[in-house]
Amino acid sequence: MRSEKMDAFVQEVDARTDILQVVQSYVPMKRRGGRYWGCCPFHHEKTPSFSVVPDKGFFYCFGCHAGGNAFKFLSMIENVSYFDAIKMQAEKLGIPMPARDRTPEQEARDRQFANLRKVNQMARDFFHNCLTMTRYGEPGKAYFAGRGISDATIEAFGLGFAPAAWDKLSTAFQKRGVPQQVLLEAGLAAERKQGPGLYDRFRNRIIIPIADIRGRVVGFGGRVLDDSKPKYLNTPETILFNKRKLLFGLDRSHRAIQDAGYAIVVEGYMDAISVFGAGVENVVATLGTAFTADHAKLLMQYLPPGHPVICFCYDSDAAGQNATIRALAIIQHTGAEVRVIVVPDGKDPDEYIRKHGADAFRSLAEHAQGLFTYRLQYVLRHVDYTQRAGKEEVERQMAPVILSQPTKARLETTRRLAQILMLDEGIVRADLQAAGRRAPEPENTGPTAAQQRQPVRKVDDAAEAAGRVIIRMAWNHPDELTRLRDVLPTDHIPSPVQQEILRYLQDQHDAGRAPTAVQAAADLSDAAGEKLTEALTEDVDPSAEAQAYRDSVSMLRKSYFTQLIQEHSRRATEAINAKDNARAEAELKEVKRITELRSALDADET
Repeated sequence: MRSEKMDAFVQEVDARTDILQVVQSYVPMKRRGGRYWGCCPFHHEKTPSFSVVPDKGFFYCFGCHAGGNAFKFLSMIENVSYFDAIKMQAEKLGIPMPARDRTPEQEARDRQFANLRKVNQMARDFFHNCLTMTRYGEPGKAYFAGRGISDATIEAFGLGFAPAAWDKLSTAFQKRGVPQQVLLEAGLAAERKQGPGLYDRFRNRIIIPIADIRGRVVGFGGRVLDDSKPKYLNTPETILFNKRKLLFGLDRSHRAIQDAGYAIVVEGYMDAISVFGAGVENVVATLGTAFTADHAKLLMQYLPPGHPVICFCYDSDAAGQNATIRALAIIQHTGAEVRVIVVPDGKDPDEYIRKHGADAFRSLAEHAQGLFTYRLQYVLRHVDYTQRAGKEEVERQMAPVILSQPTKARLETTRRLAQILMLDEGIVRADLQAAGRRAPEPENTGPTAAQQRQPVRKVDDAAEAAGRVIIRMAWNHPDELTRLRDVLPTDHIPSPVQQEILRYLQDQHDAGRAPTAVQAAADLSDAAGEKLTEALTEDVDPSAEAQAYRDSVSMLRKSYFTQLIQEHSRRATEAINAKDNARAEAELKEVKRITELRSALDADET
């Protein structure tokens, strides 16, 4: 059941949305005639085939045939549902959602979410201002300068500093009306063990705000300036903050990941900030936890479906090696390829960039090793494989990598390992299979969503082109639908997708509603939405549209009659062969009737 309040909300958001402004915040566009053109964000191309027609409110790509209105664009590029895209745009425009009937429990939970988001944003501003605008931030400024973190990067990530005082934030926020309970629920403060009151969770630490994919602050990470313990401190688990489901920096890097075609995963947020600040923006970091199935799902939403690649840049010690192998067990079911960026001299990305620069790190990323080569080099350095026991240990450590590969690659790497160990290939294969049976089952990541599309060479025929003309007329002149239904029933349209569009337009007309791009995108299938967009954005001569419409209707009617004549003629032949004279006579009469109808149509046109 449709809600009048919700319809009005959507209409207001639509009325205040400029599709060109929306698209240009993601894609550089250049005007050419009445359109704007750019390279499609949904498939890789060098020559622009992606267009926006502002006065019609649609975008369309002539390469991969993605199309729709502003909200469809947002839903595709942000990988959210269509209605979530409308809500995102409403938030940007400051348009409140209409009130819904909610249970007291639901209302309380909504308030809790809103309160935590608000106080997190307040805390982000508090820490940032302490760093950039007060004397309390001097130690933090010195720390960032020593790490080579620029002022621009500090601003981009909203980095901050927590003063050394016990309750600077808690006292300031309570004076501003923030209840103690909200500070506790957000993980910004804790109750004093002796006496009443609160103390700040983050003190004398640089502060890194942690955001969800939509850029909303959900928690914080704090790093000490000396050798105090713990070195890193994160917000505790809250209804907003779950380390297993968050990747630091993904809100900023997901577009770069789509453009580059691969993601770089580092161990900590300081590494991610350094790599990002050096201009390598397709980078994310885990938050002090192992790489999880939820992390894999997040990344796979932004990686190209044809050949997704995830590059790990962990420390080169045993812990980093083991973390990379564990990540393999999670990623292998997604279809993504795992590569490893090897940083020389055991340095982390942050240290390497400070010493050698961004270009040197980019070169490391471009020459990332395959997981088999990387793992094998490490194992051979740390295992004495001159004896049989050592050879078995090498096989045991290499089994997870080799057995995760496709059949052809697995045969090749098994052969290489057998040569290195100087063992019979059959023995090595049997040993690996035995090791695989003993290994625990990897964590299943479930289905993943692929955002990137493939360019499609379109095969257009006369019937398809005629269908677009008819759809365009039906959209721009809905009253024509009444006559159209009589002269050209919907099933006369050869394309099932175009039939779906026309049925939808007829239903809207019968209900007394004018079609809108917003509602059509919500109601039609993706394929029909794209076909509708193609029809409405086609570059045509307005003065010739009326004649093109008449010609299109006539052509499809004749085509339909021709098909009927052929079908009934075939049935008549079958009846004659079966010596069924009555059925043959009936079919031939039908052939004659349809032929006369077609002839009458020809006569009317002449």
